[in-house]
Amino acid sequence: MSATASDTRRIQWDAAGLIAPATLFVVVALLVPLGLLFRYSLNAFVPGQFMVDALTIDNYVRFFTDAYYLNILWRTVRIAFVVMLICLVLGFPLAYVLARTQSRYKNLLLIAVVLPLFVGNAVRAAGWMVAFGAKGVVNASLMGLGITSGPIDIMYTEPAVIIGITAVNLPFMVLSLQSVIEGIDRSVEEAAFNLGAPPARMFWRVLLPLAMPGVLAGGVLTFILGMNAYATPVLIGGPRFQMMGPLVYGQFIEQNNWPFGGAIAFVLMASTLVLTAVAHVIAHRRMAGR
Repeated sequence: MSATASDTRRIQWDAAGLIAPATLFVVVALLVPLGLLFRYSLNAFVPGQFMVDALTIDNYVRFFTDAYYLNILWRTVRIAFVVMLICLVLGFPLAYVLARTQSRYKNLLLIAVVLPLFVGNAVRAAGWMVAFGAKGVVNASLMGLGITSGPIDIMYTEPAVIIGITAVNLPFMVLSLQSVIEGIDRSVEEAAFNLGAPPARMFWRVLLPLAMPGVLAGGVLTFILGMNAYATPVLIGGPRFQMMGPLVYGQFIEQNNWPFGGAIAFVLMASTLVLTAVAHVIAHRRMAGR
């Protein structure tokens, strides 16, 4: 027994030694700056004096009592949720094909999914700006097909921003789903078909519940990325289209109001964490009730 206890303690110390460098890095590189930012959010802002040391929640009160900032928060949550749903609807079929294909070109297909991640968000947003312009590909195609008689306003609209963010986030959903679906034994699908289940019922009663870990992982990832999007809303949405990410940047860089910028950043982080946790709990309860 003593030898077993000694071995267990040794394994625990070895594990602690392995994770200690990563833990130290996270504490120094992430938690310390966040702590400083939170402290800044409790300071007061006086024009011409940058920051005045204080312990006040006025910056948070200002945010939650101003309809302008609340509308920006609601727009950010709405867009992130819509983007998550679109990524799920578009990504599930593609992930399923990638997981089930026996083609020798499977690796090339995976590379094609990952390849857009090698291009910066600003570059991709610039491409969508060209496509959505008055003389861009989209308007030219619509007029060429006779659908519209003239160019329509696509740029600087919410649908354009949703399309741009979806294009950025879609690979993350596909990769999350593909890795989970690949681990699902295909025989369970065949068994459902043998028992007379049509494809739609097999999907809802068999495939989707088994793939729920991938759905949750991809959903959380795309939702968080949508909530914190910056380059796409700025370039495609324009200066009048505000989301939380550009709003934080504007307070820090343009307004030089670090206390209020820090408060907005923590509101964004807290909203993202709370909504993600609530969705995670609801999904797990529904899975448990099946």
